[in-house]
Formats: sequence, structure tokens, C-alpha cells
Amino acid sequence: MSKPTADPAALELGVDRTSPVPLYHQLAQQLEAAVEEGRLAPGTLLGNEIDLASRLGLSRPTVRQAIQSLVDKGIMVRRRGVGTQVVHSEVGRPLEPSSLYDDLEAAGGHPTTRVLRNTVEPAGPRVADVLGVAEGSDVHLVERIRYAYDEPLALLRNHLPPGTVDLDTARLESTGLYRMLRGAGIAMHSARQSIGARPATAEEAAVLAETEGAVLLTMERTTFDDTGRAIECGSHLYRASRYSFDFQLLVR
Repeated sequence: MSKPTADPAALELGVDRTSPVPLYHQLAQQLEAAVEEGRLAPGTLLGNEIDLASRLGLSRPTVRQAIQSLVDKGIMVRRRGVGTQVVHSEVGRPLEPSSLYDDLEAAGGHPTTRVLRNTVEPAGPRVADVLGVAEGSDVHLVERIRYAYDEPLALLRNHLPPGTVDLDTARLESTGLYRMLRGAGIAMHSARQSIGARPATAEEAAVLAETEGAVLLTMERTTFDDTGRAIECGSHLYRASRYSFDFQLLVR
């Protein structure tokens, strides 16, 4: 799907050469305002720097400096072979037992999924302990990439006890795991999770469209049903540049 390209004329950009404010900063401020006001929508390509400089009567280095300042602020991103693009808003997620798919859908993020693995494997020590099964016994593994706004957002690995739910690959790519669990009549009651951060490996960076060593948020979660049985344990990686967890704290 092709991305829309900004029309500089429609944005009514301009600079005041009598102002003490540097020209690049004036342009950067106007572009940032256009993003905040929705005149430059997420995903929009900014267009050719040479053309933009010509339209505004500015030098190309001035335009490049303005755009770079917005790249540094995380408002735009340069993509090889694509150009400069307005980034999508960071996805915020409440720190509660919720489905990433449902949260993205509610926020208008148009979630999509690609299943990398959907298989049965022997439970390792950690998974066996968390799910309350014998080490080496069969557990189901599902590994997926979750996309939002057509960009990779998270790498999700989930282990489930066998027979918990029919994990059809086509359904996993069209809906969320929690929605499938609810549809199977499983009442999810609570979850225990821990959050951290670490640098991306080369393989993870390639999957998530990041650079090797970029910061990834980590989440380890175990979800329990209303009988106290562990029904899944997840080990998830999120792009810190596109994702955050929201905390609500009570002061006593």
C-alpha cells in the first residue's frame, strides 16, 4: 500500500527572514505543528528535500537540518528507499491484564499479525514451573509478530498447556489470543507480570525493524483463570520507540 505524500503548498509553510529565529527552526516548528494538528497524518511521506527547499526558497542544508531536528525528537523517521515519514503515535498500554490486539483495535491501530511458529514442544524448566506441568511434557508454543499501522510493534511468544484452546493459525492471524481464549469459555481472572528492558539482538532487530542494540521493552506474563490455573505464559518484546506501559498509582 502506497503512503500519502505531503503537499507543501497545502501545508502553507513559510519563513520570516526578518525574525531572529533560525530558518531551520521556523520550518521545524511549522512541520511539528502540522503533525500535532493532523495536517500531516501518521505515515505521510514528507517528499523530496530539494523540492521542498525550492518551494520555500531555502537551501537544502536548512531543510535537512529542520527535518533532522524532527527525526531527533521522534516525530519523523528516515527510511532507506522510502524517504522521510511522519511516525505514528507511540502506543500506550494500561498496565493490566489486557490483550495487545484489543488495545490496538480500540485505539484505531489496525492490528495485524504474522504467525512465525505454531507448534508443540517439550516444556523447559521455567515454562514447566510456570504452567504447573512436568518438565519435558508437551506444551503449545505460539510465536507471532504484531503490527500496528502497518509497522512491526511486538514479538510475542506464548506457551499454553495442551488442549487449552484450538490454536488455528488462520485465526491467530486474524484476532488476538485472549479473544480466542474468551471465545473458548475460559474466564481470565488475573495475571502476574514483570517488565524490563534490554538491547535487541541482530535477529530481533531485523524482525522488529530496529537497529541491533536498540532498546526493547520486555514483558513476562502468566495469566490465570478463575480457578487459579495458569492458562498461558508470555514472553514479549516491544519496540521502545513505539510503545509504552501506562501506570496508575494510588497514593496512601
